[in-house]
Amino acid sequence: MEINATHNSLVAVGDSFTEGMSDLRPDGSYRGWADVLAGRLAARSPGFRYANLAVRGKLIGQIVEEQVALAAGMKADVVTLVGGLNDTLRPKVDMGRVKGLLTEAVEHLTPSCGQLVLMRSPGRNGPVMERFRPRMEELFTHIDELAARHGALVVDLYGAPALGDPRLWDVDRLHLTADGHQRVAEAVWQTLGLAPELDWQTPLPATAPPGWLSRRTADARFAREHLGPWIGRRLTGRSSGDGRPPKRPELLPYETRSEV
Repeated sequence: MEINATHNSLVAVGDSFTEGMSDLRPDGSYRGWADVLAGRLAARSPGFRYANLAVRGKLIGQIVEEQVALAAGMKADVVTLVGGLNDTLRPKVDMGRVKGLLTEAVEHLTPSCGQLVLMRSPGRNGPVMERFRPRMEELFTHIDELAARHGALVVDLYGAPALGDPRLWDVDRLHLTADGHQRVAEAVWQTLGLAPELDWQTPLPATAPPGWLSRRTADARFAREHLGPWIGRRLTGRSSGDGRPPKRPELLPYETRSEV
């Protein structure tokens, strides 16, 4: 049953997850769950408007400084806010500061929009996930508390075992595949009270695990193409989002792309 079918505008706030990495379009740009969601909402609401302020690599402080006030000023029906996970993946992090900044963002956005949507982000199963799990869960507990206080909705992606499947993650092991983004879009869609169109929590079919050589080849590619550059940026204080503008900085009518 649909709780509320009236959503005429959407503003997405966040980092690479909301920008849409690694859901590549044929032209080399990124689509991602927010674009998919916007397209589906636009199909049922003539004149639907959409902005995506997300920029890859952004920490929660940068999201608050660069995106939150802009999003609040757009007065959208729905605002999605996903941030803080990049902070938890840093070698050192002040979780008190992260939670304080997230609180600031929620308090600023809540009165400015029809519905604020927060997320407990998914995590790829593996050693990296296990290392950072306590920080992530501390962040997610805070998100639940903020949602309860401010009437925000929470999309629990972290609690969905299917989204931990490595096959739903790109070779960089940080970003979802196109299938993963489709599932996230469906999860937000359902959280907004719209009729389900697929079971986003359905596990992928079981397959034989990759062999030793295949795993080592994948590990070597990951280290060469992704881990090494990531470490280099950390050591030099750079970010993959430095100098990059927001994906869709203005709240404008949504235009359907043929490849969406």
